[in-house]
Amino acid sequence: MAKGSVGKLPPQPQAITLAPGDSLMIMQGEILGKPAVLDKTGNLLEPASIGCSLPEVFRDVKIGERIFFDDGKIAGIIREVGQDKFLVEITCVVNEIAKLKSEKGINLPDTTLNLPALTEKDIQDLEFVTQFGDMVALSFVRRPEDIEQLITELKRLGGENLGIILKIENQRAFDELPRLLLTAMQRPPLAVMVARGDLGVELGFERLSEVQEEILWLCEAAHIPVIWATQVLESMAKGGMPSRAEVTDAAMGSRAECVMLNKGAYIDKALHFLCDVLGRMQDHQDKKTSMLRKLSISDL
Repeated sequence: MAKGSVGKLPPQPQAITLAPGDSLMIMQGEILGKPAVLDKTGNLLEPASIGCSLPEVFRDVKIGERIFFDDGKIAGIIREVGQDKFLVEITCVVNEIAKLKSEKGINLPDTTLNLPALTEKDIQDLEFVTQFGDMVALSFVRRPEDIEQLITELKRLGGENLGIILKIENQRAFDELPRLLLTAMQRPPLAVMVARGDLGVELGFERLSEVQEEILWLCEAAHIPVIWATQVLESMAKGGMPSRAEVTDAAMGSRAECVMLNKGAYIDKALHFLCDVLGRMQDHQDKKTSMLRKLSISDL
C-alpha cells in the first residue's frame, strides 16, 4: 500500500463552440479565448471572445466586411468595430456547429490591411535564419516592394545565398503574380508555394481550381519551381486512411516540383503513399504536359 497526492494539473487547450447566429468578440492582444456567458434562462450575457495579436487588424477592419476562421470552416460578418475590439456575427459553419480551437488562422478577404512586409520580429528571426537556414518563406506577399525589402534585409545579414519562397495566399498576390515573379527572378534561387488553404478562403473555393491552374502555368513559363501545399493527404497523415478526393488531389501534385505534407501521427505512412502515387503519375504527366505513354490496360 502507498499514499500519494495529486499536484496541480497543467491547463489543457479548450475549444469555443460556435453556430450560425452566435456572436464572437475579437480582442486585441495575446488574450485567452472564453466561451459565451449565459444566464440561467439561456440569454446571452457576454459573447464568446478570442485574442488577435496583429494590431493593424483593429485599425483597418470595417463594418460589413467578411471574416473567416480555421481555413474557412467558420464564416462571419463584422457588425461592430471599436478601438481595440470588434464584434463578429457568425453566419456559417461546417456541419452547423463548429469548435474554434487555438492557433487557427483568421482571413479578412474584404479588408485592405496596411501591413509592412516584414515586422520587427520577422527581421529578428531573419538573423537566425541566415545563420542556420537554407531558404526563407515570405508569407502573405502582396507587392514587389515586399520582395525588395526581404532581399535588402538578407543582403544586410549576409544571407544572399538563401532561397526565397513566395507564398501566394491572397487576392492581391495572385493579381500581382507576374510582377512578383519578375522582381524575385532577379535574385535566384526562387520558388513559389501555392498555399491553397488561405488562397481558397480569400478568393472563394469555387475559384481555387482555376487559380491554382493559372499559377502553375505562369510558374512553368517562368521556369520557377512550385510547391503544392495545404492539406495534401490530411486524413491519412492524421488518421491513417485517405479519402478518395485526397488521392486525386495528391495525384494533381505531380504537376509541381514539390508537395508539402502536414504533420500527423501517420506521416510516415502518408509519405510512402504519396511517393507511390507520384511515382505512378510521372509516367502520365510531366508538369503541365501529358506524356501519352503506352497503356497496358488491354494487354493480353
